[in-house]
Amino acid sequence: MKVSRAQQAENREKILSSASRLFREKGFEAVAIAEIMADAGLTHGGFYGHFPSKSALMAEALALGPEVPQGDLKDVAKAYLTAAHREAVGRGCPYAALGAEAARLPAADRGAVTARLKARFDALSGEGDPAKRRWAIAGWSAMVGALILSRISADPALSDEILSETRRAFGAA
Repeated sequence: MKVSRAQQAENREKILSSASRLFREKGFEAVAIAEIMADAGLTHGGFYGHFPSKSALMAEALALGPEVPQGDLKDVAKAYLTAAHREAVGRGCPYAALGAEAARLPAADRGAVTARLKARFDALSGEGDPAKRRWAIAGWSAMVGALILSRISADPALSDEILSETRRAFGAA
């Protein structure tokens, strides 16, 4: 039975949504295509009709991840550097959950991720001010790093301190 274009697009979105969450929760290598397809309510055989490879799916799933808060760095830090975000790995920042794994993707598959990074820096810095762009890149990098470190820590007090001190550095305590 032939699937309509609308159904095909809906199925693709289901795959992306499932993959995005599962990759962030478990890591890229720990998630099999069959698991993604089952989570999406689809058969394993249909995967390659939507994506050429698992790494291409990961790149698109990263680019699809939830949007980070908007505003200046202070507003973003206040919303991003929270205990709730730290605990919501499967629904949180894809860069903090998968950045190291994404770096190992083939360059061709990292294009969507790179475009999203550029857009994030542009949104934080506005247009044309090199000093604001430098601060946006450094600030966003610090926030993602702080979220990663807070997740790594087995000491809840240290984990909270990492978040609160980084928020404080942005004037968002």
